Amino acid sequence: MPELPEVETVRAGLADLISDSRIVSVDVRRDSAVRRMPGGPRQFGDMLAGLVLTAPVRRGKFLWIPLADGAGPATDADTGLALSAHLGMSGQFRVHEVPTHAVAPPPHRHCRVRLTLSRAGVPLVLDFLDQRTFGYLHAEPMAATPDGRAGGLGADLAAVPGSVAHIGRDVLDPALDEAAAIRGWRTGGRGIKQVMLDQTRVSGIGNIYADEALWHARLHPERPASALSRPQAVALLDATREVMGAALAQGGTSFDALYVNVNGESGYFSRDLAAYGRGGEPCLRCGRPLRRAMVHGRSTHWCATCQRVHAPRQR
Repeated sequence: MPELPEVETVRAGLADLISDSRIVSVDVRRDSAVRRMPGGPRQFGDMLAGLVLTAPVRRGKFLWIPLADGAGPATDADTGLALSAHLGMSGQFRVHEVPTHAVAPPPHRHCRVRLTLSRAGVPLVLDFLDQRTFGYLHAEPMAATPDGRAGGLGADLAAVPGSVAHIGRDVLDPALDEAAAIRGWRTGGRGIKQVMLDQTRVSGIGNIYADEALWHARLHPERPASALSRPQAVALLDATREVMGAALAQGGTSFDALYVNVNGESGYFSRDLAAYGRGGEPCLRCGRPLRRAMVHGRSTHWCATCQRVHAPRQR
């Protein structure tokens, strides 16, 4: 499932290509792609037609595009609505510019929704592809953020879609309450990896980057959260930021064609992974074979020498 670096790569690509585009038409090619809409494809199309896509926004793994009515400046998200995109396991966006007098390319066989757009008079096509069909698009109202800060990265609008309101800020968000995040990561008897995957505390971290951050911070994934010292939690937050930043610089992690950016290109961070997917291979620190096991239903990788589950807590 795409994590913060992958979704941020998609957001940045969309921002460059579709911001301030008017929606000319909507073609829902698979009803389940808009399954959150009570009125199905007809309601989805009726709500979007004629509106303007403003700058895309991301919080953690969640992506949305505030909608404007286009009566004033295109950057005014004055409808109170957003087009939310939940990528699931294999959701992708592809953007195609349609040259003058040319015909838009035929939809990919995994295209679930096609939006025909116009940006400064230039026709565009925005396709939502989803091979495994767990993802979906949703036109929904937005709600004000409790702290009055921007809802996420990409725009200053202090609002989030209703489906994202319960999601915590992510590690790259300047509005993240670090003290609260550190307290949250030191609370409860669950293993620290489980706590990191809880999107209501700190968002954007999934299976891959949890393993990577824990390896860098020398923490065992099943170490109880309550057993972490404050310095260890701070080091883990720093490691998570470093891992996310490095992955983002390389366009995220791609293992197959199920994750690509809006131009169809893969990310390359998989070449630099230190823990995830390297079970049985030598640890890059100590040389001992890395362990791999299913932990709470998740494939988990760690070094039994460098990351000890019962290491003493130091305050």
